[in-house]
Amino acid sequence: MPEILIHNTSELLTLAGTPQRGHELGRLAAIPDGAVLIENETIAAVGSSAELLLRYPHAPRLDAGGCSVMPGLVDPHTHLVWAGDRAAEFEMRLQGKTYMEIMAAGGGIASTVKATRSADPQDLYEQTKKRAQGMFKNGTTSAEAKSGYGLELTSELKQLELLLKLSEEGPLELTPTFLGAHAVAPEYRDHPDEFTDLIANEMLPALKNWWPASRPLPYVDVFCEDGAFNLDQTRRILTAAKEMGFPLKLHVDEFANLGGATLAAELGAASADHLVKTSAADIRALAGSNTVAVALPCTPFGLAQTEYTPAREIIAADGLLAIASDINPGTAWCESMQFVIALACRYLKLTPAQAVAAATINAAAAIQREQQIGSIEPGKQADLLILTVPDYRHLAYRFGSNQVQTVIKKGKVYKN
Repeated sequence: MPEILIHNTSELLTLAGTPQRGHELGRLAAIPDGAVLIENETIAAVGSSAELLLRYPHAPRLDAGGCSVMPGLVDPHTHLVWAGDRAAEFEMRLQGKTYMEIMAAGGGIASTVKATRSADPQDLYEQTKKRAQGMFKNGTTSAEAKSGYGLELTSELKQLELLLKLSEEGPLELTPTFLGAHAVAPEYRDHPDEFTDLIANEMLPALKNWWPASRPLPYVDVFCEDGAFNLDQTRRILTAAKEMGFPLKLHVDEFANLGGATLAAELGAASADHLVKTSAADIRALAGSNTVAVALPCTPFGLAQTEYTPAREIIAADGLLAIASDINPGTAWCESMQFVIALACRYLKLTPAQAVAAATINAAAAIQREQQIGSIEPGKQADLLILTVPDYRHLAYRFGSNQVQTVIKKGKVYKN
């Protein structure tokens, strides 16, 4: 792939440096009229337009047209693979039913499990690919993606296989997560401990044997929540996973505070996600660790709830904060991390700079890829966005439209 010199930017947001903890969040390391030299799939040089145009006079040029350039967005929590929809449940919630009431009546995750288990493989692939394409057009260049709508081994492995295929095809790059513990399978509804043992003692060893040796092991995640897995069951699954070498993630504190965030910190999980009902003690535990606190503002927004992740408290405690879409069929069918940034500013009370950092370098840390993606620095993967506007704050200020004109993934240019 040839060189590309991107120049004539209003601002180049490099986000250079390490993930941003506490009040450091929002350090954009911006270069006015900055420029980037890309060689093959990698960032080769960063500086002012005047400097790089002088140093590399023969490099093919891409004029940014006086617009803002920034790292590609990273979405560190998605449920990308599913079949069907839950529009009827949305209407039920509008009529007063709660998420947990719908789930207890056989709706919610169980409804999508039924549809996904029975879906034609090609149809499931096409539905998932369409969502991945939507995410990419909106500026997400890398994302975590979970299984979890099978709740039995064969279906879960098929979902992971689909994710590996989509990531290989690109352009959206996916980091897979095994979420066999998304809910108690319908067959074990009255025997959750048996299902817990099944995951820990049978599914995880089978997953490790099945997983391609050429790929890093996937994350293992558990939905630690009332009506799903309690704290003891979560610990059993994640301890078994850790002993087998799997990296960890957790769903915690979406509806109830069970202590899952502290468990995530204790076990060295890459992230603890949702964090709506998180206690002060849990926040301190996260802040004292390298576990990234991932807020999912689309989820309470989608549920018309008023309580969101206590982001200001996490920042004040010197924690690592990231944001993600939680794209899923039940509560947050949102393919746009730009909208997540807009919500984070309004409901998590982040500044636009903090929200951008939480969606780039800190989001990369939530999938342990901050050494490769999430900022614009020499040696890193060439994942960049050229916006349609000269001021990055429009990502937060505006919503409902796409402010990305060009996506660059591994040095390849994709124009919207």
